[in-house]
Amino acid sequence: MSFTRRNLIASAGATGLAGAIALTSQDTANSQQPVAAPTAANAQGSFTNKVVLITGATSGIGEATARAFAQQGAIVHFCGRRENLGKQVVASIAAQGGRVTYQKADVQNEAEVRALMNECVRRYGRLDIAFNNAGVINPRFVKLHEQPTQDYIETMNINALGVFLSMKYEIPQMLKQGSGVIINNASVSGHKGYTEIAPYNASKHAVISLTRVAALEYARNNIRVCSISPGGVDTAMLRYAFQQRKVAFAEAEKTLPIGRANTVAEMANTVLFLASDQGSAFHGSAIDVTCGLLS
Repeated sequence: MSFTRRNLIASAGATGLAGAIALTSQDTANSQQPVAAPTAANAQGSFTNKVVLITGATSGIGEATARAFAQQGAIVHFCGRRENLGKQVVASIAAQGGRVTYQKADVQNEAEVRALMNECVRRYGRLDIAFNNAGVINPRFVKLHEQPTQDYIETMNINALGVFLSMKYEIPQMLKQGSGVIINNASVSGHKGYTEIAPYNASKHAVISLTRVAALEYARNNIRVCSISPGGVDTAMLRYAFQQRKVAFAEAEKTLPIGRANTVAEMANTVLFLASDQGSAFHGSAIDVTCGLLS
């Protein structure tokens, strides 16, 4: 069988390879490889002493972003549901001189989100940047009428409600201090329809919509809100999807527009750019980091 993009999508069976390509690395999956080689924190980095809050940073894109901010001198406070991984990430970043703290929290739980925000401000006095990254993929790849209602509810609660709650408690602090940047993690699935993952698609469309509304509401308050739309990112979820379809990952990624999968480090670099002064023109933007899938 030739590994053309058309043949791979046709061979994907019930799950749909296009949907698999849309999966991003968030709180439910570790990257297949380490997100980056440990790098000593730079006390004079571009984010020195900036306070950064990240949800879902125990693995994948969130973890890579936490490492990148810490390496550039930021103070990182992050959450995730898996306490053992959270402690491992803290130890690894701290070993390189980074300033980081972990707090166990589930973003669909309003009390835990509020506590996360309150603890961040209690410890560090402010909040400069928030990366609302935590999310899941619906567990069953089936057509809409076969999707369990509870799976839809949970996916929406974590992906969409989680972003809503995060911004709900981040924005008052940013209003109080007169500035802030919020970056939400959406997906290529927030721009296109993919079969067999209706709950995930719906949730990521919601993230983009929430981002645009928040950007309009707070632009005059010196608060920037935008989102990234990853796609084709090398994560355990993407590799599992290819494995389930009996397609070798090394061959499958060649069918992506750039001939390879994106890396979590590339996603982190995008977040850091948007959070920097160089990203000042981005308000409500849904940044395409899909390796060409939206072209």
